[in-house]
Amino acid sequence: MRLNENILISSLTTMSLGGPARYVLEVETPRDIADAYGFARTLKLPTFVLGYGANTIGRDEGFNGVIIINRMQGMFEEPIENGIRLKIMGGEYWDHVVEYACNKGLTGIEALSKIPGLTGAAPVQNIGAYGQQISDVLTEIEVFDTQTDSVKTLSHDELQFSYRHSILNTTEYGRYFVISITLELHVGVMPRPFYNSIETFMSDHALTDFSPAGIRAVVSAIRTEKLPDPSEKASAGSFFKNIYLSETDAETAESNGIPIRRGDDGIKINSAWLIEQCHLKGKLLHGFRVSKSAPLVLINESAQSYADLNAARAEIVNKVYDKFGYWLEQEPVEIVNAEQPNPAAAPGTTPIQNTPIYGAN
Repeated sequence: MRLNENILISSLTTMSLGGPARYVLEVETPRDIADAYGFARTLKLPTFVLGYGANTIGRDEGFNGVIIINRMQGMFEEPIENGIRLKIMGGEYWDHVVEYACNKGLTGIEALSKIPGLTGAAPVQNIGAYGQQISDVLTEIEVFDTQTDSVKTLSHDELQFSYRHSILNTTEYGRYFVISITLELHVGVMPRPFYNSIETFMSDHALTDFSPAGIRAVVSAIRTEKLPDPSEKASAGSFFKNIYLSETDAETAESNGIPIRRGDDGIKINSAWLIEQCHLKGKLLHGFRVSKSAPLVLINESAQSYADLNAARAEIVNKVYDKFGYWLEQEPVEIVNAEQPNPAAAPGTTPIQNTPIYGAN
């Protein structure tokens, strides 16, 4: 475990905002986790679990507590019928996992290619893209329970997944530190019809490779074209969530000319469309650029403070509400001190008998 003091949150997050964190602890083995929380308790300081920092925003006043970063790495697999059960340590970079699975011809997560972040954060908000979500293939996670100071396993059903939600960022927010996740992946291809943008891209480029590697290549190309690389342009990925509706509300929206998408995950309005209809695409607001290619993304071009973000967010949210009557909900989590409100909600295992791919527990 590594201990650092007074580290700027702006250096730990891709939006490049945030003052100093009093302590930053990097845990490298499951044994480090109890020590990290014990350290915080001894000093009577709050904790915040941080991953890659791509879906997290810091505030100017910093964090008077302990940020814990998951550095545990390793992947372990065991065979199952027509596939593998894959256990991944929470500190693994997520896209490396997707690449590994696709190279083995395994379907289930290929549409989740190029999502920046660590594996431990994937189940927290049930990451999803282009018709797939992590809950489709996740069977269980191994966690450190901060209430009992013990390691336990949570099943898929116990996590209560829904769109961008699980108990990890709702009812049990802050309780569990994700040590590892386990996926069941099978040889095969993603069922058609694909998500509209995938179908369109494949048609426009006359592509016929529907294998996991082929879909990964398409998704990677789409994301590269539409979404800025947070390592090159400061952003937090998609800043606003899409809006989910009941069937009755969807019918009302359609009668008002708002396009609706119906899928296995529910009925939704694309929030990017709402932002674009408010003529905000490409606009510079208080130092933040609304992306021309992906209006859900805010790019920090010149903002220096959280106040700038607050002003830009309010302008977008209010314009969408004034025009359409829908409130946009922020997706990124914010690192806040105990006395401050948080407009969003945070991330992160006794091993099974698996064959290690690399790394170790």
